[in-house]
Amino acid sequence: MAALTDLSFMYRWFKNCNLVGNLSEKYVFITGCDSGFGNLLAKQLVDRGMRVLAACFTEEGAQKLQQDTSYRLQTTLLDVTKSESIKAAAQWLRDQVGEQGLWALVNNAGVGLPSGPNEWLTKEDFVKVINVNLVGLIEVTLHMLPMVKRARGRVINMSSCGGLLAVIGGGYCVSKFGVEAFSDSIRRELHYFGVKVCIIEPGNYRTAILGKESLESRMRKLWERLPQETRDSYGEEYFRNYTDKLKNIMQVAEPRVRDVINSMEHAIVSRSPRIRYNPGLDAKLLYIPLAKLPTPVTDFILSRYLPRPADSV
Repeated sequence: MAALTDLSFMYRWFKNCNLVGNLSEKYVFITGCDSGFGNLLAKQLVDRGMRVLAACFTEEGAQKLQQDTSYRLQTTLLDVTKSESIKAAAQWLRDQVGEQGLWALVNNAGVGLPSGPNEWLTKEDFVKVINVNLVGLIEVTLHMLPMVKRARGRVINMSSCGGLLAVIGGGYCVSKFGVEAFSDSIRRELHYFGVKVCIIEPGNYRTAILGKESLESRMRKLWERLPQETRDSYGEEYFRNYTDKLKNIMQVAEPRVRDVINSMEHAIVSRSPRIRYNPGLDAKLLYIPLAKLPTPVTDFILSRYLPRPADSV
């Protein structure tokens, strides 16, 4: 057993240390760099000496990132929900990388809101999240793939443990399940072109994806727009308990995101990147085991956490 453990450790050490050569000449394109994972990854790759092409949603975010880094980073504006913006970014990217191609595409842009009990949400609430997290990711990938194929590079898609286990209603988990399926399908297709596809599935981390408005205020808005019949079926106590449980989840979210950034970097610089990265103890010890249990068992465990509505049977 000890020998097997040693061999496993040596194998993982070798894979982690077996880095791609000539990294200083390779281009990486990252979406969603205004803040959070994308912003920190861009800075970390610049420090490593790579050529970073960072897409930001706002002019302010792009200017600040440019000021905080070096000449090895260039920024552009990108709204992943708009086809014209994606086409413009793709043309800008082609001008930057030329015949060398794009070593890594990092689809990081994402939103988490609105989220809540599904019946409290509208079609527009779902579409708002899915358009960014899934449809936008797909369209960006399709436009950038010829450049990635030219470099025989890799695509890194930001998913979530919410793409393995639907722990909350709304478009977030729906979109992340879609990211998983899209990533699996293109990984098999692109294998023959020498292109690798990696999926990042973080646990519960504290980032700007939840916005600046307080959770209680957001949930109150969802609650107050519901028809009276729906509110009566759930009850005021359900609303309070559900909101309190979400607040507790946010409070225990891990503020130190370095494991996520290091996972993304490894997927970019390693000769043998993993197919899936699961940064976070909660990912490894809670979400993944729950996702692998028989569905009735998982349902039973998660239902113990949800409050009971007023009209429950």
